[in-house]
Amino acid sequence: MARITGSWLSGPNAGDPGEPGAEEYPGKLLGLPESGAGSLAPMVRRIVALFVDWFIAMGIAALIVRGGSVNTMTLVVWFVIGVVTVTLFGFTPGQFFLRMRVIRIDADATVGIVRALARQVLLVFVVPALFTDSDGRGMHDRATGTALLRSR
Repeated sequence: MARITGSWLSGPNAGDPGEPGAEEYPGKLLGLPESGAGSLAPMVRRIVALFVDWFIAMGIAALIVRGGSVNTMTLVVWFVIGVVTVTLFGFTPGQFFLRMRVIRIDADATVGIVRALARQVLLVFVVPALFTDSDGRGMHDRATGTALLRSR
């Protein structure tokens, strides 16, 4: 009898319905284009944007504490930057530099403070961002009904 769950070594099974095949791509189920502006941002870009935001937060935190421990202050500044900028503009500074933006997938509206706050709270734990669905969205994006897209 074959194992239902398979193994991480076995790789994807091309015959499973609901699994992305050769004709599917990340974002197709959301009605997004395969590439270019409006397509889902790749994981590498997301990680680089996160590091850019973190380094900006470290710089601001160093200015605030002036020689003290910047660890906790960096997290607080990063959190505030993420909530405020995604609420007001739809992107963080790192996402802007890497040409990405956060959108709602359920409506043609801005992300809003509640979704931006929930998204940032989940990102504090980092782990939800590492687990992605077949569309390439992290658990934090699925929980808040958002997606990170290429903007240009």
